[in-house]
Amino acid sequence: MSSLVEALGHPPDASLLIVTCDELGVTHASNSGVYSALREGMGKVGGLVVPGPWAREAAARYRGEDVGVHLTLNAEYDLFRWGPITHCPSLLDGDGGFPRTIEDLWDHADTDEVRRECRAQIERSIYWGFDVSHLSAHLSALDFRPEFFDVALELAVEFGLPLRLPGSSAEQQWGFPFRSLAAAEGVVSPDYLVRVSRTKSTRSALDQLLSDIRPGVTEVVLRPALDSPELRAVAPDWPARVSDHDLAMTADSLRALGARSGVQLIGYRALRDLQRHS
Repeated sequence: MSSLVEALGHPPDASLLIVTCDELGVTHASNSGVYSALREGMGKVGGLVVPGPWAREAAARYRGEDVGVHLTLNAEYDLFRWGPITHCPSLLDGDGGFPRTIEDLWDHADTDEVRRECRAQIERSIYWGFDVSHLSAHLSALDFRPEFFDVALELAVEFGLPLRLPGSSAEQQWGFPFRSLAAAEGVVSPDYLVRVSRTKSTRSALDQLLSDIRPGVTEVVLRPALDSPELRAVAPDWPARVSDHDLAMTADSLRALGARSGVQLIGYRALRDLQRHS
């Protein structure tokens, strides 16, 4: 069986990198940060939070970028709330928004309502004009519980979309073979996920990122946002989001380091095309 990089038309020792900028639609600051990273920086892929308060504005600014649906069933901030776009009572917490934690979601959510809400998020993004390239799960809420993962996998098959999944080591940690189940259904996923330490300088973070990349397809997930009073008011982790934007905008540095390390940037559409034509 050929590896993913070989199936994509590259040598088996090739290192391919997807730089994803998540959380389009959450704030105006994130919309501006993600789109600037995609259009002017090193970002290759965006992730849309369809129930987010600023999702319609993100759709209005869309210019055909490689954007997937970041399936969202949580609203983790204490003072900044959003909720389902369908009538799904089991997906609401006590003050009217999505549950703040994945544990609360897992304890109370009805699977049929999860399926209805996730399908509606994909369909709405398509209605808004997005050429949806992949699916992912906010806070990994659909990845580690079999009944929730079944929903994500079913939708990935139905819509012909790749699915971001944690690496194979997470299968051992959770005792659940989600990657094997996805592969059995013909659903494509990157080989590895990498998180960049936000405690380092931008240059150090880039060095860490590239030193962690192995042969295969690696996805690194950023959440870039512009510094603003709005962002500081709603997001306790706003410094990390601003730092992600700084990192995403260092395109020249990434190209230089990538050339040194032999890393090639790709998007999710290549994976989507492979999945749909396999």
